[in-house]
Amino acid sequence: MAMAYEVLLMLDPELTEERSNEILQRIRELVEKGGGSWEGHEPWGRRRLAYEIDHKSEGVYHLLLFSSDAETLDELSRILRITDGVIRHMAVRRTTRRTTPVRGGEHRADDRGDRGDRSDRGDRSDRGDRGDRDHRERAADPAVERS
Repeated sequence: MAMAYEVLLMLDPELTEERSNEILQRIRELVEKGGGSWEGHEPWGRRRLAYEIDHKSEGVYHLLLFSSDAETLDELSRILRITDGVIRHMAVRRTTRRTTPVRGGEHRADDRGDRGDRSDRGDRSDRGDRGDRDHRERAADPAVERS
């Protein structure tokens, strides 16, 4: 049974454009050969990493959207793990099909879900800052010795 997936792919920033396109084309061919359908590719571009991976501080991100069966996804993940130039990848099953692309860092209007705007919470000034919480917890715990 074909499921909708998205793969976030991080490529080595030192790869040539030709090699990057070759990797992306190989992924597309694998999906289509496995009976899946290619739905799109969103290049997110070069981004700074939060921490170095293999002595690299940047990566080139691509979001791949497709539908396939689980066996094809497993084969795709296996190939991405052994492909030179792929720093990381993450595959996620999509529960609904997206009609408009959501780029990294942007938020949709429905991201808040059923939580609303939370304006009904009222004044919370009596809570203090996070430093007060530790003090209150220790004061309430009789097992903690006071010095």
